[in-house]
Amino acid sequence: MKKVNVAGAVIFNEKNEILCAQRSPSMSLPGLWEFPGGKIEPGESPEQCLVREIREELDCLIEVHERIADATHSYPNLVVRLITYKAKIMEGAPAPKEHAQLVWLPLSEIASLDWAPADIPTVRALLADN
Repeated sequence: MKKVNVAGAVIFNEKNEILCAQRSPSMSLPGLWEFPGGKIEPGESPEQCLVREIREELDCLIEVHERIADATHSYPNLVVRLITYKAKIMEGAPAPKEHAQLVWLPLSEIASLDWAPADIPTVRALLADN
């Protein structure tokens, strides 16, 4: 089975809200929510991947902070290893170039969204830290 290493950014704003991204109808798992990010390229660190992916997906420059979770999820035809990090926007305002929508939510409300299975361990880790 194909394995993919992915990095995700848990981006906090000045109100301590988290940026949540809804997958578009053209993506796999349409309508589910995720932390923005993408596939780690060969020779790229997860942190480098996040800076590149967030620039491409949201047109923002981020600063990557500590790791939150490193979890593997087996989908029917794919195994995804998702490594998530806390991050902060240094330049720009996020705009959904690939996602259906973006929302800022306080930590207390993120569990109300229908998350992609690979992102659920990060949601649980965030809620456990609170």
